[in-house]
Parts: sequence; structure tokens; C-alpha cells
Amino acid sequence: MEMRTGERHGIKIMKKFLDLISEEIMQAFEDAGYDRELGRVTLSNRPDLCEYQCNGAMAGAKKYKKAPIMIAGDVAAKTEDSELLAEVAAVAPGFLNIKVKESAVSDYLKKMAESERFGLEPPAKKEKIVMDYGGPNVAKPLHVGHLRSAVIGESIKRIARYAGHEVISDIHLGDWGLQMGLIITELKERRPELVYFDENYTGEYPEEAPFTISELEEIYPTASGKSKEDPAYKEKAMEATYRLQNGVRGYRALWEHIIKVSVTDLKRNYQNLNVEFDLWKGESDVHTVIPGMVEYMKKEGYAHMSEGALVVDVKEDTDTKEIPPCMILKSDGASLYNTTDLATIMERMEKLHPDEIIYVVDKRQDLYFEQVFRCARKTKLVDKDTKLKFLGFGTMNGKDGKPFKTREGGVMRLETLISEINEEMYRKITDNREVPEAEARETAKVVALSAIKYGDLSNQASKDYIFDIDKFTSFEGDTGPYILYTIVRIKSILNKYKEQGGRLENAVLQEAVSESEKALMLQITRFSAMMENAFEETAPHKVCAYIYELANDFNRFYHETKILSEEDEKKKAGFIALLVLTRDILETCIDVLGFSAPERM
Repeated sequence: MEMRTGERHGIKIMKKFLDLISEEIMQAFEDAGYDRELGRVTLSNRPDLCEYQCNGAMAGAKKYKKAPIMIAGDVAAKTEDSELLAEVAAVAPGFLNIKVKESAVSDYLKKMAESERFGLEPPAKKEKIVMDYGGPNVAKPLHVGHLRSAVIGESIKRIARYAGHEVISDIHLGDWGLQMGLIITELKERRPELVYFDENYTGEYPEEAPFTISELEEIYPTASGKSKEDPAYKEKAMEATYRLQNGVRGYRALWEHIIKVSVTDLKRNYQNLNVEFDLWKGESDVHTVIPGMVEYMKKEGYAHMSEGALVVDVKEDTDTKEIPPCMILKSDGASLYNTTDLATIMERMEKLHPDEIIYVVDKRQDLYFEQVFRCARKTKLVDKDTKLKFLGFGTMNGKDGKPFKTREGGVMRLETLISEINEEMYRKITDNREVPEAEARETAKVVALSAIKYGDLSNQASKDYIFDIDKFTSFEGDTGPYILYTIVRIKSILNKYKEQGGRLENAVLQEAVSESEKALMLQITRFSAMMENAFEETAPHKVCAYIYELANDFNRFYHETKILSEEDEKKKAGFIALLVLTRDILETCIDVLGFSAPERM
């Protein structure tokens, strides 16, 4: 049977399985004298009756002034010689119930196994996408509020890369605002003798920072607290910020220390989350381009003065809600987040020329990004066809339904949360079992990360969700550990097969011999359509939903089938080939979600 593989960009491509079925049914509609568009096929909503269905005869009844069951009967009659379809039944009042041939499914899976990316088509146009996620402030520890941006952003980046696009990820650090002036001011009060505060000093500054990350993390909240109580202290901090931004040498050198110490710590934290950024740029990187951008906006007539501030109007006649002007400079001439974000867009367009920029930020920033995007468009900072996308995520809440806090009611550090889940996983792994300490700790880390990431990503990003450690770390139900447990189970069977002298590379897929085996095979055929859809809708939760169903289908097949004790060697090798493909698809999916599976659990 011809699976209609073709070539694009020199890569062998495969049509989606559902499209192949649709094409056969569309052809049957046309052959029976009806509009072929009526032949679109969907997954069956009654899997007990059939595998796929088509409701086109119902839609065609009015047009052809004919009972839907008559149309369905005419169409079914035209499919009798199909190499793909085992059964097409017309059922009242006019549905087509469809089953596919076992041989067609196993042929398709063989092609998937041989193809690059399991036959996922390369995109018609490879896009360059810049992703802005992470967004922490330097000198402050990451807290649980930073978790979602990192986890969702990393997954969307990986999905887009897997779909065949070029993605550049940028952390976009908060490294240039008043917090820098606050830290410098507090340091000066504590250690005025430091060479950085000597205005007559002309030598080299020390390479070692005059503080550690833990000191830095204590200095900032102390300074922030003082500036709220003491106006004179705040004045000093604003003055220090101004001096830093205007290039005072000692302040610049201190700032470089702050960045270096912070970024080293941030990299370690993000590494623990298996999150990587291509660019570690910050607001400071566009500091020098802001004056030119402001000048351009004034000169072109986009920006005007309003109550002392420089603004760009972004409201449109079609707006149903009030969209305030986008402020470019405050009345004292200071920059705002808007200013830096617009300058960053301008710099990204000039240096990277992206087709799309995606921001993964808390959904409460929705109106802010609406203003910034409109301003970027109106002032022509982006090309007409550059896509700007705001992906707003919901809040991570505790079991009480309120934003996640520590037992004392403070904001929990991300490191604390991760180590708590690592401990919980370690306890579960060593419960009633002898596992070497080092292996148990390593496995606990890998499984804990799956619990955290899957717990987050299995929800639609824009919705709030409850962070429930007990549920997320469970080996049963819709959880990361359940998915990993399934992968490890498959690996264990494959290892035993090898121990028995079997060779994985010689195992060839066979036609399904049971209903549960066919269900598993059909689930695998849906991989490409799911992955394409997850990319188009920037929706990691679609990948989670898919692997949960795939894991369930595999476990049902496993419980109903004697795999290793099957006496027919050819049949056994067919089961093994199916296990290899299932494992590879599951591991590909967890990789785009940003976690991995251990060898044993």
C-alpha cells in the first residue's frame, strides 16, 4: 500500500494518518457524485463502535435533498476496494463508521520508525523566533513566581525547534533599575572604604567581588526596606542609579560584580530546572539605544508631551476598553519598563531580524504588552508581518487556592521548592526498597523534575493551577512520575529481551493481533498531528495530554499481552519493535517538555 511519502527540502515526509483516511473518504464522496469536502474524517467519539467517523452525509442532506443514510450508503459502497480501510459502515441517521486495516497501520508505523522526526513534515517556511522568558531581577533569588515562565518558555522553545524552526531564547534580565542604586548605596554605607567609592582612583578594580551571592541577597531587601522608610536614603539610591547609568567608573565596576555573581547563581538554578538561554541580555544592553529611539519617535511625530511625560497614543477607534497611551519617558526624563522593552524590540529587529517574538509572562501583564506591541507597530519598530505574541500564564496556587507561599506566609525560594520535591521523591523511591544512596538521590532528582514540569505543563498555560506536591509526585494518574514509570517499564522489558539474546535492531513491526495492540498503534500514528498542533497553538499541555493517553494505551497492552513469554518469535519481535517505537515517541515528547527519564526507578 502506498503511504504517499514525498520529498521536501530533501527530507522524506509523510502525510498524517488521519489525512490519508480523509483523502480516501473524500474520494469516495466524489466518486459517488457528491462534494468531496464532505468527506472530512475525525477520530471516533465512540471508540467502542469504530476508530474514525465521518458526518459529511448529514451536512450534505440539505444540499442534495436526500436522506443522509442514502448518501452515506452510496459513499460506503465506493470504498470496497480500499487498501487502507477495513470497514466503512453507513449507520442511521447517516454517520459513516470507519475501521482501518491492521496492515495499513503497521505499514505506517514502519515508515514512522524509519523517518526523521517520525515523519513530521518540515514547515513550509522556517521561521526565526525570538523567545523572551525568565525575566528575573539580578541580586534577588529566584522564587516560585519565576517557575512558570521558565518551565513554559523552555517547553515552547523546544516544541518550536522540534517543529523545524530556529529559536533564540533570551532571559531579559532586570539589571539596570533602581535596585542597582539601592545595592550600591547600602554597600557604601557598610563599607565606605571600598576603592569603588574613591572618585580619585584611576587604577584597575579588583577581579573578586566584594560580596558573595548570599550577602548580595541580604543587601537588596535591607536596602529596599530602608528606602521605603527613609526618603533621604531613597534619594541617595536614586542618585546612585543615575551615576551608574551615566558611567561613573567605580559604580560600573561594582555593577559588573553584581551581574557576574548573580548570573553565576541564576545559571546554576536554571540548570537544576533543565532550562537554558541562548542570550543573557538585560535592560542595560539597550541603555545606549534609548536616546536614539526617543529622538526618532519625536522626529517622526509618533510621540508627544502629555502632563510632562513623553507618550505615544495607542488607542484605536475599534477599542471596547480604555487603552491608555504608552509612556516613553517620565516627566523627570527617566526611562520605564516600556522604554526598555521597546528599545529591546528595536535591537532584536536590527540584529536578529525575527519573524516572531514571543513573550512568556504573567497574564496580569496583558494590558501592558498590548500597549507595547501597539506602540512598536505604530512607530514601525517592527516590520508589517512580524508577529508579536504575548503568552500570559496563570498563577501557581497552594492547596488553599491562594498564591503559593511558605508555611510562614512568605514567598518561597525556587531552590527550596525543588529540594522539598527532591526529598519527597527520594522518600518514595527508597520506601520499602534497597537502592544505593547515590543512585536513589540521582533518580529522585530526575523524577522530581518530571513532577514539577508535568504538573505545570499539563494545565493550559493561561489558567491558574494548584501546586499539589502529593498529587504531582504520585506514580499513578496524570503525573510526570507515571509517564516516567511507563518509560522505565518499557526499557526494562527491552533489556530483558536483549538478555535473552534478542536483537532490537532486528525486530520488525507486525500487524496488530489484539485490540489493545491496535489501539496503541493508532495512538502512535497521531504523533505528528499532535506535535504540529502543539507548535501552532503554543500549547505544551497538548503534548502532556497525548503522552498520558499513549502511556495508558501502552499499559493496557502490557497487562493484556504476554510479551517476553510469547512463543512465536516473529510475533514477539513485532511486540518488541512496537515497544521501541513507543519508548522513542515518549522520550521525544518528554524531551520537548524539558525533562528526561532514568534508566531504572
